[in-house]
Formats: sequence, structure tokens, C-alpha cells
Amino acid sequence: MKIKEPKPFTFEAGNRAVLLLHGFTGHSADVRMLGRFLEKKGYTSHAPIYRGHGKPPEELAETNADDWWEDVLAAYNHLKELGYDEIAVAGLSLGGVLSLKLAMNKPVKAVMPICTPIFFDNKEELSAGFRVKAKQYKQLQQKDRETVEQELEELMNNSDDMFNSLSELIQSVQANLDTIYAPTFVMQAEEDEMINKESANYIYEHVACDEKDLKWYEGAPHVITLSDFKEQVHEDVYRYLESLDWSE
Repeated sequence: MKIKEPKPFTFEAGNRAVLLLHGFTGHSADVRMLGRFLEKKGYTSHAPIYRGHGKPPEELAETNADDWWEDVLAAYNHLKELGYDEIAVAGLSLGGVLSLKLAMNKPVKAVMPICTPIFFDNKEELSAGFRVKAKQYKQLQQKDRETVEQELEELMNNSDDMFNSLSELIQSVQANLDTIYAPTFVMQAEEDEMINKESANYIYEHVACDEKDLKWYEGAPHVITLSDFKEQVHEDVYRYLESLDWSE
């Protein structure tokens, strides 16, 4: 069975631009509904897909955090090349880590990390999540059970370099939070099963900006942008964007 690969998206609607970054093992669908919502509100949005994501899991295991960071920089530059001078950035999970790194390295109007890990203490959860996603992909390919298990074993044995690079990325971002001066809105699900929820407080307390907010979503899961709480997230992101001092 041929699996249709997801695509990046750009929804152009107004002069204010928002870069939307997906999570680890996810892709642009993580943030597509948010992008469509912002489009209706007059905001342009762009969501890339990092290398290896949305593809067979073996391809993801061959990539690393440096590749994903390059893809985020390319996405930021894509909006610049389209003529957008003011760019806010929002990211889910890994996308939140990358959004914080972007705020350290490029001018952004604001940064909105959503359910974002800042401690690499969840490799077990990440590995399990990666294995589940990989198994689902292989089952969609209609492979038999024995083949799936054999390929999963090999995949997990070959994924250490990828996870090590992810660890280094998170540690680097944690160490440099005090270089972020852009307005920051931290969003965190109360029932997050994937990351250390204290990450939200840590990010909020350690960014250097004066304009910062933190919101907790009671009862919400890790992938909040695809959950029953998505409409609340949409409204909160929009409200926050409207509070910023845009030039036009």
C-alpha cells in the first residue's frame, strides 16, 4: 500500500506571519488546523516538515537535530523571501524547542512554545512513542507481524544517534534560555503524558524577556493541537498575537 506523504503548507492571508513547527515524529498536520484558524483571522502562516518526518521511520532515524534546525531556518527564510518582515513562531513539543532556538538566533515577533520539553528525561517515552508510530506506519504498509517486529527491532537499534542529537539540542536550548528577549507565551497541557511538565515553569522563569505569559490547560494531553482543547489553543494564540505591537 502506498502511503501518501504529508506536505508543508503556506496559508497567505495578511502582513503578519506566523511560523508553525510540528512535533517529533509528527508533521504539518500537527499545526494545520491552527494555521487555517489564523488564516481566517488574517494571519499568514507557514509550516515546514523536517527531514525524515512524514516518511518511513528508517528515514527519520537517519536524520538528526542539526537537519531539523536547518529546515526551520529555511522555513523562516521562506517567509522572509515572501516579504514578511515580522514573524512570530509557535511550536509543539520538538517544534517548541526549535522555536525557542529560533528566538535565540533570529529576530522574531514572539515565541510560543507548546508542551515543550526542556529536560531530556523522557527518552523512554520518546522511544516508545517512536516505536508506536513506526509500527503503525509498517502496518499501513500491510507488512506481516513477523516482518514488522523484526524491522522495529533493527530500527530501534539504529536510532541512538538521532536520540542523542535530540538530547544535545534540548540541553543547548535549556542552557541559553536567558538569551531570549522576544515576548514569550508558554502553553502546557496538565495531563501531558510525554514530557516533564515542569519544563513549562522552567522556560517561563528563565527566558530573559519582560513580556511573558504561562497558561496551563487542565485535562489536556501532550498533542494538544489535535485534541478537544484545540479550539481553546487557537483562541489563545490569536489573542496573544493580537496583543503584540505589530508595525501594521
